[in-house]
Amino acid sequence: MYADRTILNPVMGELEKEFGLSGTQLGVLNSVFYFSYALLQVPAGVLGDRIGRKKVLVPGFLLFGAFTAVTGWAKSWSTLLCARVVTGAGEGTYYGPQYGISSEQIPKKYRSLGSAIINSGMAFGIALGLMTSSWLVFDLGHSWRMPFYAMAVPSLLTGLAIWWFVKEKKRSAQTVAAGGQKIRFSDLFKNRNLLLVYLMVFCSLFGFFVILTWLPYYLQNERGIPGSETGFISSLVAWISIPGALLFSSLSDRLGRRKPLILLLVPLAILSMISIVWMPTMTGVIVALCMYGLVGKLALDPVLIALVADSVDEHNYGSAFGLFNFIGMSSSILAPIIAGMVRDITGSLAASFYFSAALLAVGLFGMLFLKEKKTPEVIL
Repeated sequence: MYADRTILNPVMGELEKEFGLSGTQLGVLNSVFYFSYALLQVPAGVLGDRIGRKKVLVPGFLLFGAFTAVTGWAKSWSTLLCARVVTGAGEGTYYGPQYGISSEQIPKKYRSLGSAIINSGMAFGIALGLMTSSWLVFDLGHSWRMPFYAMAVPSLLTGLAIWWFVKEKKRSAQTVAAGGQKIRFSDLFKNRNLLLVYLMVFCSLFGFFVILTWLPYYLQNERGIPGSETGFISSLVAWISIPGALLFSSLSDRLGRRKPLILLLVPLAILSMISIVWMPTMTGVIVALCMYGLVGKLALDPVLIALVADSVDEHNYGSAFGLFNFIGMSSSILAPIIAGMVRDITGSLAASFYFSAALLAVGLFGMLFLKEKKTPEVIL
């Protein structure tokens, strides 16, 4: 999924040339994907809770795999936009149903760590998508279309593999009555901790998607880095995030609490976000990117996911996680287009990084009001 998203970013300059696009239009191209992606989060989560999560997850996987290839085939600006809309809708069926399946099966004492292991696929996808796209286009000389064709195949195969191999607990009215209580969707908005987590994920994802969408372009056009190198440099955020996420999620499980890790990670993420612009040398920028990878969104996510699972009954996981990702991904609709508009107005992307850091500070302030109790049974 994340490789399918990030193969676009290194070749945005090629699309700009072929279709004559402005920075705002490049932002729109990313935003329409995330609009349909976010729009499907809540319906997919609720539907998965009701009819079975695999029944929602697998068709969506096959849909976005097919339309990844259609994106590469697109011959006009309108077709390109439509293909990204449908690709986003297909991927929008993943989050709630998948984390519903995994959260009800991962033992509570390993909840953060289990989510971090799953999230490592996100990191690998981001890194390999960026590197593969740069390699195919700038090193091997293929058209910008080739990465989309190449990634469509493993996407479709993975959807089939999920259908064949992923096991899901059978659900019935009797099971729900015995194991927990279904709540109304509106009741999720009455949960104090959930609301604070939703605020934090919105603020965290805004900066992450500024980096994910615009970093290769920023490195090429404002730092003078060759296109063939931007994929690898941008992928450092994802590679470094893997050990960071595993380390901090393990610490969260050992503590039996999530808040201390959040209060540690977010200030460091703010500093690293600002440093991407502040650093005068490319070596400094790389250090800042590695720091963000270590403590930023990808390291924070498993802790927030565990906090959501801690706050609701397992029979409401799909709905709670769907809303979690809908609110978080709403910022991804705004981030690419706002950053593109800022570039058109100011001639630089620097202000977008500063604004992202400010939003992280807002989320951090909200986390000060989070209330949680240490849970003795989750101490390892």
